[in-house]
Amino acid sequence: MRSAERLESAFSAGISRRIRMILERAADQDISASDALALSSVVGAELHALAVVADELRANQVGDAVTYVVNRNINFTNVCTKACHFCAFSRTQRSEEAYFLNEDEIVRRAVEAHALGATEVCLQAGLAPSMTGREYSKLCRAIKSALPEIHIHAFSPEEIKYGAHLSRMTIADYLAELRDSGLGSVPGTSAEILDDTVRARLGHGRISTAEWVDVITTAHRLGIRTTSTMMFGHIESARDRAEHLALLRSIQLETGGITEFVPLSFVHHEAPLNIKHSLPDLKPGPSGNDVVRLFAIARLMLGRTIPNIQVSWVKEGARFGQWLLSCGANDLGGTLMNESISTSAGASHGQLMTPKELRAAIRDCGRTPVERTTLYAIRKVFTDKNEVDDEGPLDTLQNPDETFGSYSRLIHDERYRFQKPKKLRVIS
Repeated sequence: MRSAERLESAFSAGISRRIRMILERAADQDISASDALALSSVVGAELHALAVVADELRANQVGDAVTYVVNRNINFTNVCTKACHFCAFSRTQRSEEAYFLNEDEIVRRAVEAHALGATEVCLQAGLAPSMTGREYSKLCRAIKSALPEIHIHAFSPEEIKYGAHLSRMTIADYLAELRDSGLGSVPGTSAEILDDTVRARLGHGRISTAEWVDVITTAHRLGIRTTSTMMFGHIESARDRAEHLALLRSIQLETGGITEFVPLSFVHHEAPLNIKHSLPDLKPGPSGNDVVRLFAIARLMLGRTIPNIQVSWVKEGARFGQWLLSCGANDLGGTLMNESISTSAGASHGQLMTPKELRAAIRDCGRTPVERTTLYAIRKVFTDKNEVDDEGPLDTLQNPDETFGSYSRLIHDERYRFQKPKKLRVIS
């Protein structure tokens, strides 16, 4: 630890012997799932001490830089064959709000993002009945043909399972085809809580825990890096969270292929299970203390194996996101430009943070902004003297809402209205 006085001050009042022992042990080794469970209910002085230890570990493990990536989300369809209770984004194919972006529009959005400084496009969507499976690789090839240098971060494990099924291919063969078509990395979403009892209650027919792990570890074996996530604050228990983190750590110890961990607070406002009151034990998202505890515990449990812990400013907002940078986190995610999934659930923090806004938030925490690539290679370290000189086109964009459009406009745009399923011609 670099600040013994700070820690001793945090430990001096109101800290039980057990919590103190766990926090002291965290200086030398990752904590266990049982330790995480013990920390999951701390409040007051013990919560402050947990945050201090997490912040000190973060400083020792990754330093004082806070990273971000310039990227664009392209959620190309909200039509889904499944009806997960927590998802406010998905629509049936008969819905008047169902949309499906065509290939030309997806490529146009990628090209526009690249012109504004993006190094990554993130593609995720519903499981539309019009998909053929091979369209995922076709889409990668189309984007790479237009933008050979762009990184394609795309397709959740649920989408990969769906595409492999439609293509009648093994997960390994399907991922290899995607990789050869230009896929750069895979988002570790559709994880929610990696416990099948919880998953069954959240949505019938969801990808199972074993299947999720298979997609992720197969990707790693093929040289495809992934992220990892947890959606929390709904029906899961503290034990579920701790065991989820332990599973991610075991995967990383085996493969080393995870680039980051992203805790995702459940946004309940428009979620179907909140509207239907179908789950009596449903929580309306995590409390502020829940979020702080989860981020800090993640640092203590994962920091030596998955050193990058990302704040989702879409979920938490910029102000609370700043505080989480003092509770174990070291990354503020991406600029996004478009954001549909959290917005449809009722998140109110917008769909774009410009690089300049991200840098300002980071500097306000006394930390150093660093633009990174998807795989955490450093692109630019920003100092006070060069911020103005390094303003990019996205920073000076006059009317971003008009440029990128909104989710509300998209679901009512007749140009992209979803049509009844029909097989599209696939160019091999």
